[in-house]
Amino acid sequence: MENVVIIDCGSQFTQLIARRVRELKAHSTVLPWDVSVERVQKQNPAALIISGGPESVNDPDAIVLAEGLWELDVPILGICYGMQLMARTLGGQVVSGERPEYGLTEVHRKGSSRLLEGFPEEGEVLMSHRDRVAQVPDGFRVTAETAHGVVAAMEDDAGRRFGLQFHPALAETGQDLLLSRFLFDICGCKGDWKLDGWVSTAVEKIRAKVGPGRVVCGLSGGVDSSVAAALVHKAIGSQLECIFVDHGLMRMNEARHVLDSYAGLGLSVRHVDASELFLSRLAGVTDPEKKRRIVGQLFIEVFDAEAAKIGSVDWLLQGTIYPDVIESGSKKGSALVKSHHNVGGLPEHMKLKLLEPLRDLFKDEVRELGRLIGVPDAIVNRQPFPGPGLAVRCLGEITRERLDTLRAADAIFREELTRAGLYDKIWQSFCVLLPVRTVGVMEEGRTYSEVLALRAVNSQDAMTAEWVPLPSSLLEVTAKRICSEVPGINRVVLDVTSKPPATIEWE
Repeated sequence: MENVVIIDCGSQFTQLIARRVRELKAHSTVLPWDVSVERVQKQNPAALIISGGPESVNDPDAIVLAEGLWELDVPILGICYGMQLMARTLGGQVVSGERPEYGLTEVHRKGSSRLLEGFPEEGEVLMSHRDRVAQVPDGFRVTAETAHGVVAAMEDDAGRRFGLQFHPALAETGQDLLLSRFLFDICGCKGDWKLDGWVSTAVEKIRAKVGPGRVVCGLSGGVDSSVAAALVHKAIGSQLECIFVDHGLMRMNEARHVLDSYAGLGLSVRHVDASELFLSRLAGVTDPEKKRRIVGQLFIEVFDAEAAKIGSVDWLLQGTIYPDVIESGSKKGSALVKSHHNVGGLPEHMKLKLLEPLRDLFKDEVRELGRLIGVPDAIVNRQPFPGPGLAVRCLGEITRERLDTLRAADAIFREELTRAGLYDKIWQSFCVLLPVRTVGVMEEGRTYSEVLALRAVNSQDAMTAEWVPLPSSLLEVTAKRICSEVPGINRVVLDVTSKPPATIEWE
């Protein structure tokens, strides 16, 4: 099987590159920046892609790759930091801070190029860099420049080493087609990899890893935990015991719907009502990072306690997917965006070993996997819901009263979206209760109540997201209903911010 090895230098786009490669039906494997040449060779690579990263190649402790990696007899593509590292390592020069470029930037092709052949002479790409290649190595030539004369692309005369200062994985600029040219025209990939092949391999790995041990899984009703449970159940059957923890932070009537949805999956599910415990620990907490960590820690505590009742249990199964991991800053050089309860709230001495079979998949791949292994559409097509639940949508102090207010408003918003035929067409839509009070007028009297924000975004993998321009008639009806039917809210606003610069959730 052909394999594209991606060397991760700390970029939040690394797994997006891996995902784009898999979308093109070529298998991809992500390895850390400090990987040995021998380990890379064992992957039988058809190509190497060196990712970007937030560091400067001129820093004393900057990431460097193992000696001999650049000499491997496969095509190599360096992206952003990867291009700068290629230039510096092979004898070129990289300078820092002279002309940073961020956002859409005009580029111009220069001369012939094996990688850029067939692409426009001029166009816009997404740049995000401060360092730049001031001199390409011997045997290389510049194949594209920005309007400011900054090297945007380079390649060697043999047509085996390529560098791009922009992100070819981003479909927004249309430059994702460069990956296709690199993989098929230059590397000779066949594009015959399928996710169903990944399923059989994953099942065997789970069986080998778990052995005769027993696994406990925390089901939330969401896509990730449900697909993870179905996959592990496929591998080890009755060795899996599932626990549904009602933390009191779910949407209206959701606990009942969640339990009903698992009836046909054949899973053994225990229901634990821990809402009082969670709400008591969250009382008075307003910092979003503390909220996430409290929820994560309590989940583990509840699992440990419930697992003790089950008997001998060895593993804790979680539906962690890769956006959770990269936003939690788990790699050298990557910045923390926010902690996720799956990866950021684990105690140092957790009693159970961690099983995360979906850790390298994106949300759309998880959905496809669910369909392949027979998870019902009602679960697979469910909108993403954060592990900490409404704790990160009820900004400020969390009380049962404020949660009930948020639940009622959120139910109205979902009802109106469904009535308009939009709910199933939107990646994620929800309400956020703000710790802000404004003056209003109701029944000829003054009110001083809280503000509610409506949020709707579309995305493929949660790495980026665009806000959805909802019909004004829907917004008007929703706002009127919320203000008239939900006590404690007298103003409704709409969030029109995409990701980036914002995240999808507010906390």
